[in-house]
Amino acid sequence: MILLNHYLPGAIGAITGLHAGYYSKHWGFGLYFEAKVARELSEFLMRFDPNSDGIWLLVENEKIYGSVVIDGIHHREEGAHLRWFIVDQSLWGRGYGRELLGKAVGFSKEKGYQKIYLWTFEGLNRARHLYDSFGFVVAREQIGDQWGKEVKEQMMVKSLA
Repeated sequence: MILLNHYLPGAIGAITGLHAGYYSKHWGFGLYFEAKVARELSEFLMRFDPNSDGIWLLVENEKIYGSVVIDGIHHREEGAHLRWFIVDQSLWGRGYGRELLGKAVGFSKEKGYQKIYLWTFEGLNRARHLYDSFGFVVAREQIGDQWGKEVKEQMMVKSLA
């Protein structure tokens, strides 16, 4: 397994597939969620700027098994946005999630960002444990449907200042 810090052909489909597969099976998310991931990830990659944005992919034999992104476009106003963090379930417990998250946080520190934020929802306990271990805290909770299904959304923030 290697960790790459650049786009690979097929990344949009692979990252979307990882998200769609997991969230459909475990949370009942459907077409709306899958299309949202594909659209927003595509839009991000089309405007990707290595001076402010980062992407890390967990790869083996040209297959993508995990990802994380730092979207820095609004870092001054809102903070760096951590997005599309996922590791294939077959690799859980091996430290790959911690490695991906560490790359994203390290990049954000190197860029001098004041904070990182992410949106998640209640019930993603493994991810939540990892976020907590990196010093993210829940800054806001609300009932919402930005994933296409009503959940208790949580905005988590990590101060880097």
